[in-house]
Amino acid sequence: MVEQIGINAGKVWTQLDKKGRMNVKDLRKIVKLTERDAYAAFGWLAREEKIVLEKVDKDFFVELC
Repeated sequence: MVEQIGINAGKVWTQLDKKGRMNVKDLRKIVKLTERDAYAAFGWLAREEKIVLEKVDKDFFVELC
């Protein structure tokens, strides 16, 4: 399972590198991850200090550091 989280984190990182700051919902749809898998990938990247998550009203946005 750890390996799959790392793979998903790579997909998320690649998309953010291409597009920049994104809404979490939109990013999940593009990389085709479930909510659980996406947040596991975000946790992986956040632990490595590679992303920043921000809440704006009811939406969450993510971007590379």
